[in-house]
Amino acid sequence: MKNKIVGYTTGVFDLFHIGHLNVIKKAKENCDYLIVGVTSDEQVELVKNKKVIIPFEERIEIIQSLKFVDEAVCESNTDKLEAWERLRFNRLFKGDDWKGTKKWDNYELEFSKLGVEIYYFEYTKGTSSTQLSNVLKKISLTT
Repeated sequence: MKNKIVGYTTGVFDLFHIGHLNVIKKAKENCDYLIVGVTSDEQVELVKNKKVIIPFEERIEIIQSLKFVDEAVCESNTDKLEAWERLRFNRLFKGDDWKGTKKWDNYELEFSKLGVEIYYFEYTKGTSSTQLSNVLKKISLTT
């Protein structure tokens, strides 16, 4: 990947929706080679204290099948610096709902030392996997 811009973004991608697609599409527009980390079921439970609806194997297959994605990898650890050690990306992409948080302010500092740029993309308002999951729960309770 010499002289190519390698980008990296991650997500759970449970109940895949337009917000997920928007981030992946915008990420690909800003790099030559896009790696997408798909969070493992175990990490989702550990970090978000939730169970996924769509199992990891299916979620990663969905992500890998997108024309914008050059490589899909398992994110079994949500530490982006650890991911950089393995993947050596030049740009990291994240939704702007994380911008200004203590965690991401720290990432900005650490990644600037490594020459990695962080791009924040506008969060797609009105849709999220949590909202979709809540609607599905309500529907299943009424049927």
